[in-house]
Amino acid sequence: MEIQKVKQKYISWSIGLSLLLILLVLGGGNVSASDNESKTLKIATANEIKSPSFLGDYNFELFQTISNSALLQMDENGNIIANLAKSWFASPDHTEWTFVIDDKYQWSDGTPLTPEDVAFTINYRGQLASSGWIGDTLVDTTTTDDSVTFIFNKPYSRLDFEFLSYSTIPKHIWESVSDPEAKTSNGPYVGCGQYYIKSVDVNSATLILEKNPYWKGEEPYYDTIEIHWFSNDNASSFALEKGEVDTYWRYASTYPYAAVSVLEQNNRFDIFQAPSIGFSFLGFNLLKGVGADLEFRKAVSSAINYEELMQITTLGYGSIPTKGFVPPSMPYYQEMPSLIYDPQAAEDILTAAGYIDSDKNGIRETPDGEELLVNLVIRQEYSREGKLVAEYLRDVGIQVNLKVVEVNTWYDLKDNYQYDLTITRTTPWGMLMHANWGTGYFDSRRTGQGVLHTDDNPAYLELCDAILATTDTNLLEMYAQEIQEYYAEYLPGVALYWKQDITPTNKDITGWYSTPFKGILNEISFMRIHPKT
Repeated sequence: MEIQKVKQKYISWSIGLSLLLILLVLGGGNVSASDNESKTLKIATANEIKSPSFLGDYNFELFQTISNSALLQMDENGNIIANLAKSWFASPDHTEWTFVIDDKYQWSDGTPLTPEDVAFTINYRGQLASSGWIGDTLVDTTTTDDSVTFIFNKPYSRLDFEFLSYSTIPKHIWESVSDPEAKTSNGPYVGCGQYYIKSVDVNSATLILEKNPYWKGEEPYYDTIEIHWFSNDNASSFALEKGEVDTYWRYASTYPYAAVSVLEQNNRFDIFQAPSIGFSFLGFNLLKGVGADLEFRKAVSSAINYEELMQITTLGYGSIPTKGFVPPSMPYYQEMPSLIYDPQAAEDILTAAGYIDSDKNGIRETPDGEELLVNLVIRQEYSREGKLVAEYLRDVGIQVNLKVVEVNTWYDLKDNYQYDLTITRTTPWGMLMHANWGTGYFDSRRTGQGVLHTDDNPAYLELCDAILATTDTNLLEMYAQEIQEYYAEYLPGVALYWKQDITPTNKDITGWYSTPFKGILNEISFMRIHPKT
């Protein structure tokens, strides 16, 4: 898929050449490229927007970082810093959080942004399934002329991490919308940041951001940001190789590893590499079936060929994880035993736990005498990992029904616990949300599209609550170790590989700023970037 058609390129080139010749004839002198180029930044992505639903399409929400600012943001070192909120503080028991709003943020339709908008945003989002925890824990909200206070029914010391991801929406637009996830529009969407979303077109696969005329902060260099999404990695990498876009971004993911060497050779891009806290993992249904059996989970963890899986999937831009689940790039990482491929150990564990192949047909039976058949339910994007994992399990006598489904079906099957195993991923925010260190994926009380909410072990829930009740760094370090030790012992999920994220950026543009949360797609980056002089 090309952003411009050949004919359009030819016409533009012809017009430009004609103008240049006229100027030369008239004695106008040399014309620099910067005089004729529009101030437009172009980004390729594989985060395909399928519906122009501001609050109903996951990928659409990803790009609202720039248009509808969250209260807080993350810096390059993983620290939480000011954003729409210029300052914030919590009560001693962390049940009340107050955010003081920065007045440089204004709505792009000229309406002043107020604390009422922020209060409305968080309460409104509490009605959505993806952020149902808000509705369960937020009991009151108050505002002043310049601040908003949220009052919860229990301590929430990690709220600053939670509020990295919720884009602020204008009350005067959304308060009359009864079904926010069903509302669609091609734009414009009223925003409050440096830019607002002028248009989104799923047919041309393009989202356009333009400068917010009412923004009171420092003015960014680029007038327009174009987001072009592609249906596959080959198409997006081809656009970069041809120089049609300035960079590539994909949330919690990387530029296609197979295309890196080609991009390095064309000398148009700088290649940045950073450890990711987003990775693929195998999750178990802990509430019923064989996934509730710890010995079965131990056997599965020994049956996986991590080295092969990592090499095939990351082409060497990865590493073998540990049983502690949490990657080394996260705060308070603890070295845990490595996950080891040992199919003989897997078979021995299964046999000792009563999973025996009594009829010698290559398929084990459960301790109840039924044929051991597990349902591995995955989305299409994990088909490669799914096929490999299914193969590894079959090698130790576990029959696998590999079921590949579209995303909404996966949500439904996952939320109704209609699976034994699944493969999904973590994201940077997902690893930080709730009580941090991936707890939001497993805590049975947590809701959301990407979480499994299968662990109802009282010891685990108490540990999550203890983290949420303290900001004492010594206690947090102790709890972080306990969480990782818990993961290593009980295996609610098994990391399949850790990886590096690759981001290519146009060498002619400087000022790129990358964070562990959203990489280069952040407000600091878009405020700083400009052409090299």
